[in-house]
Order: sequence, then structure tokens, then C-alpha cells
Amino acid sequence: QVRLVESGGGLVQAGGSLRLSCATSGRTFSTFVMGWFRQAPGKEREFIARISLTTGSTYYADSVKGRFTISRDNAKNTLYLQMNNLKPEDTAVYYCAASIKTGYVTEVYDYNYWGQGTQVTVSS
Repeated sequence: QVRLVESGGGLVQAGGSLRLSCATSGRTFSTFVMGWFRQAPGKEREFIARISLTTGSTYYADSVKGRFTISRDNAKNTLYLQMNNLKPEDTAVYYCAASIKTGYVTEVYDYNYWGQGTQVTVSS
């Protein structure tokens, strides 16, 4: 099993920044890709960004490209999402996830392990 615990969410004004963290533990060697998703009220969970744990390559949804940055500190077993220039439409519960697949893996069903989520609220 892989355990994921997010932190760092909160309330921020539009134009502000937040950094989310996702602490990982357990059988992390079985995973190859980690990603961030978000889910706003009444909407489906959507892909934001992913990073390959083997190559370090990253991929972003168009909605966050240029504003969000995904990264990982292998020594700390922690995944990050730096979010800049936040907009009210970024308001959602943010989830980190881990996949045993390789490749782009941008769909919810591609991921095997999920955190509990952290709320991000952006006020206008």
C-alpha cells in the first residue's frame, strides 16, 4: 500500500500563491507517476499535473500551464504543487495521487492511490 497525505491548502486572494505538499509513505517503489487532481463542487475530478518518478518529466493541463509547477523531493518523499497567480476558478479540493502505470496517465482511473484532499479557496 501507498499512503498519501496532502497539506498546505487554505484561503487566498486572487493573484496570490499557495504551495501544496503530499507526503508519501509505504510501497512507493511500486509507483512510477504521481499527479495532482482537483474537484470543485458539482464537478468531476479533473487532472492538473503529473510527474514521472523515473525521468522527472512533467505534464500540465492547459488550465494551469504557466501558473502551477509540480515537483518532487525524493529525499523527503514529498510531492509539491506550487500554485501562482491563483484565480477564483481554481477553488476546489486538491488531491495527490500515485500510479503504477507509466506515460502521460492523466485520467482518474489511471491512478491507484489517493490522498484525502486539501481545500483551496481563492477569493475574488
